[in-house]
Amino acid sequence: MSKITDIPALAANVQAGDRRALARAITLVESGRADHREEALALLGALGTRKEALRIGLSGTPGVGKSTFIESFGLMLTDMGKRVAVLAVDPSSARSGGSILGDKTRMDHLARDPRAFIRPSPSQTQLGGVARRTREAVALCEAAGFDVVLIETVGVGQSETVVAQMADLFVLLLAPAGGDELQGVKRGIMEMADLILVNKADGDLKAQATRTCADYAGALRLLRKRARDPEGFPKALTISALEADGLQAAWDEMVALAAWRQDAGVWARTREDQASYWFSEDVRHGLLQMLQDDPNYMERLRLAEADVKSGAKTPTRAAAEVLDPIRRKLR
Repeated sequence: MSKITDIPALAANVQAGDRRALARAITLVESGRADHREEALALLGALGTRKEALRIGLSGTPGVGKSTFIESFGLMLTDMGKRVAVLAVDPSSARSGGSILGDKTRMDHLARDPRAFIRPSPSQTQLGGVARRTREAVALCEAAGFDVVLIETVGVGQSETVVAQMADLFVLLLAPAGGDELQGVKRGIMEMADLILVNKADGDLKAQATRTCADYAGALRLLRKRARDPEGFPKALTISALEADGLQAAWDEMVALAAWRQDAGVWARTREDQASYWFSEDVRHGLLQMLQDDPNYMERLRLAEADVKSGAKTPTRAAAEVLDPIRRKLR
């Protein structure tokens, strides 16, 4: 990418729905370079008011068929005339920082659909399986006029719930399973889920999928009902992404829940809370970056780390000594 980006032209192309321009814009907001960061902020400011797409967070256990579901679900939506953006976060290597980014290969048909846009992004070891700038990528997709934005996370776990801070609906995709597997799904993510979709309800697994769905429905009834939900939510449904069965019913439930939340004012309050959350996160990250850019701080950190490794100081004591000068400056 060029050092100096023509921000007005890029903004205009994004708003015109140019997928290549959208890809360039997302690359810009994902960049860690300081000059690119300034350009990214200018671009987001230039885009102004954006349409509100339905943001759907999607998580699921490895091998559950997330890519198959997204492709089938996305194709169904584009057939309905909707424009669909998929932000698929791939796990990054903790050692090399690299990612395979194979989502377009796994969603070949959807990737060729002119009404769809698929963007794989490395998680860059970000807790929660969501790339740090995914929230800004969502805003760019909304500016480009997409009706639905699907945010696919890396997997299932307590840390995955960060996706709920950038989505209007949170969908948990699970496979037909027994009691042990049901226990393995963390309560935190169950409480976040608006819909649980039990996939692979076809062939020999259909009966087991139906039983599993009933188990999850029972588990959801045991959880405390949320004030932001209408009667019957959260709920569990069976689907077959392979046969595209149950997808329309799942979409109908999503639309009904989104409409209820908009009418009840929950939608607006949730987005306000999300904006506040990301403001705090950006301030926290900015402060950390400022410290990392300070050579004196980094030298103190290096020396303190050496003391901890040698056993000369406890981690708690060493951390306090590093942070004390900073605290004194802020007073």
